[in-house]
Amino acid sequence: MAHLFISTGEVSGDLQGALLVKALYRLAADRNIPLRISALGGDRMAAAGATVLFNTGGIGSVGLLEALPLVKTTIALQLKARRYLQRHPPDLVVLIDYIGGNMAMGGFIRKHFAVPMVYYIAPQEWVWSHSLKTTRQIVALSDRLIAIFPEEAKYYRQHGANVVWVGHPLLDRIAAAPSREAARQALGIGPEELAIALLPLSRKQEIRSLLPLILGAATNIAKVYPHARFWLPLSLQQYRPSIEAALQHYPIRVTLADDSLLVLAAADLAIAKSGTVNLETALLNVPQVVIYRVNPISLWLYRIFLNFNLDFVSPPNLLAGKAIVPELLQENATVQTITATALGLLANPEQQAAMKAEYRAMRRAMGTPGVVERAATEILDLLTHH
Repeated sequence: MAHLFISTGEVSGDLQGALLVKALYRLAADRNIPLRISALGGDRMAAAGATVLFNTGGIGSVGLLEALPLVKTTIALQLKARRYLQRHPPDLVVLIDYIGGNMAMGGFIRKHFAVPMVYYIAPQEWVWSHSLKTTRQIVALSDRLIAIFPEEAKYYRQHGANVVWVGHPLLDRIAAAPSREAARQALGIGPEELAIALLPLSRKQEIRSLLPLILGAATNIAKVYPHARFWLPLSLQQYRPSIEAALQHYPIRVTLADDSLLVLAAADLAIAKSGTVNLETALLNVPQVVIYRVNPISLWLYRIFLNFNLDFVSPPNLLAGKAIVPELLQENATVQTITATALGLLANPEQQAAMKAEYRAMRRAMGTPGVVERAATEILDLLTHH
């Protein structure tokens, strides 16, 4: 039986990993390849059939200072995973995003096992290359680099990687989303009711840094639209108690939900942290306001030592190369600015229509459905031909 090991971290990596695990098992069965998958991942990958060695869902962070409290836990997980692999050698390894953990894990695997290694959803060095050293490390680790963005494929190919572009896997996830009408019916939203999705967090740090901003803005929006209804999808169940405690301080009713696709499919507006969820929101044709904050010292360190200076941070704007959704970052992310931007968008049908037109162009640049199956095919081909 072939042993495939997948290494990822954070909620978005777990989501993409789960889609890949399902496709790998399905295609392996079609090819009569006995396969078992072990992983560093989260609950979604476990539900898809992977043996999750250690759950990485709660160790994600953005920012240098924000990462410090998680270093000890991350190192401990890495060491345990290494011991497991030495007892159960893999036949092929897939790394998904998660640059900090996967650079270390990939280096260990390259040193101890003569097996093919695939980088699927490579770190976004094509957007904010810290140094060519990191790019070269990624290329050196990757016998095959499976790219999801055209610019990603171009960048890594120029630096010597064996690259195949498959498109963005969210196209496959969105294919399973309900229609707007079905979603609103399932949530009990009337045709004339205003539904607003609040998407403040997938990392623990964001409970403190972003949740109060979004709930404060939602409170202000409710004063202008008294009959607006608010939903907050949970990225991890472990955050429910903290979110419920925070909600006690706001005079609005927010419904916590488990299915983000259902909520987004029904929404008239989303107020969301920067991340993968911005692409989901765009693919579901929902106008959005994007926010993010990190510790100011973290940002200063990034700018001084890593030359971090981006025009955009949200995936839709990065993919389009221009501002198609409003971004409120750092000191610009306040309750007042979020409120004003959201209310301005709600009151301006022309702005909403322009944003949706840009969404359609963005979607065309993301490829065609069948992405995860193409990625799984590349991986199984490499496994069987090695």
